[in-house]
Amino acid sequence: MSLHYVSQKPRVASKNPPLMILLHGLGSNEQDLFSFAPLLDPRYLIISVRAPLSYGYGGYAWFNIDFSKGIPQPNIEEVQQAQQQFSGFLDEIMQEFQPNVGHVYLVGFSQGAIMSYATAFTYPKKISGLVAMSGYILQETTPSDGITSAHHDLKIFATHGTQDPVLPFFLGRSAADYLQQHQFSYEFKEYAMAHEVNQACFSDVKNWLDQRVADL
Repeated sequence: MSLHYVSQKPRVASKNPPLMILLHGLGSNEQDLFSFAPLLDPRYLIISVRAPLSYGYGGYAWFNIDFSKGIPQPNIEEVQQAQQQFSGFLDEIMQEFQPNVGHVYLVGFSQGAIMSYATAFTYPKKISGLVAMSGYILQETTPSDGITSAHHDLKIFATHGTQDPVLPFFLGRSAADYLQQHQFSYEFKEYAMAHEVNQACFSDVKNWLDQRVADL
């Protein structure tokens, strides 16, 4: 595989299981969100992927971000490279595990949420939906050729803390405004939390993901 990952096999046997891919945030690693895996629906094949760039001791990044100007300034060239790398990795996972192509979900936190949005906008036919926790939409990653029916088929659940000091709440709110303006199928929820996933947020994320596979 082109990217390192850890996995949890479905705890309910299935020839073509639903697939969930976890994308961590800046400076973290594949073990971070993977701690949620035992608590999630047992039907999912869960893959937690490590971002390609080293970032501090034991940490990784999808792309570098300049925080010196107050508003985060991502390295757009690295964003585009990360998109291509992750898309190729997703193809490898699909080939290796043969999951249910109608149930492929990305779950990202912070920078991982930015990556999830970017992947969905660029390759909407590859996934079924996404969860974006404490992230936002980069203008440079929105659909360059316009919104298509494949984009409207995506299911999106976004969460953000009203007290987030890292990626301020208005960034998450602006992402929701974009999704509404372009008529995406989405749900946005806010929580009295900082840059984190509190119990209420996790419970809502879990319920949303459970609902995606309720018919399987």
